[in-house]
Amino acid sequence: MTPEQLIPQLVIYMVVLLLAISAHEAAHAWMSHRFGDDTAYLLGRVTLNPSAHIDPIGTLLIPIVGFVAGAMGGGMFPLIGWGKPTPVNPLRWRHKDLANVMVSLAGILVNLSLAIVAFLIFKVALMTGGLYAIPQSLQEPVAVFLVRTMMMNLSLAVFNLLPFPPLDGSKVLETFLPASMQPLLEILERYGYFILIGLLYIGVFDVIMRPIRGLIYYLLFLGLR
Repeated sequence: MTPEQLIPQLVIYMVVLLLAISAHEAAHAWMSHRFGDDTAYLLGRVTLNPSAHIDPIGTLLIPIVGFVAGAMGGGMFPLIGWGKPTPVNPLRWRHKDLANVMVSLAGILVNLSLAIVAFLIFKVALMTGGLYAIPQSLQEPVAVFLVRTMMMNLSLAVFNLLPFPPLDGSKVLETFLPASMQPLLEILERYGYFILIGLLYIGVFDVIMRPIRGLIYYLLFLGLR
């Protein structure tokens, strides 16, 4: 990929990533506030403004390096990214077990919603020919934006369901596991991050996502041929 091709693709990728991460973290903050904890709310985290959620390393450096490395054929880094963690105070929550589950799932549900919206817009555009009603110079960028919005948000939702700290799935698991499984939780707390990184680098997440991506593309183009 030439620099002339790389830069527009990188811009679209980063716009989609910032939207996905901002929506994810804002959803955590909003749901925590709904259950009685205003910690994140008072810090201005219930917003889609990326500046409230950007982590310089996880939102900017690693995603940009990973994208460029992959585009140049030297995929040294997996395409991952994260935002600044949303602060919550569980002691302020009403219905603590339910709050823990809902606050943890809020970001995942928002990412799924964004993926579904992008899928429906693209599907309708393909079925009605609406994509070709816009100027030709915009057709490819719009299509790339919709596909990236769909697939990135879906990937973030599935990724965050994994039961390894610090991902949201680990907090849901913590709520439902009996006390007798506490040793397992302690192991996950201690080594979960390293297990997660290892799984990413050996491609386990890609194996999980491959059939999901295949199904999405099948549904996207179903009835168009």
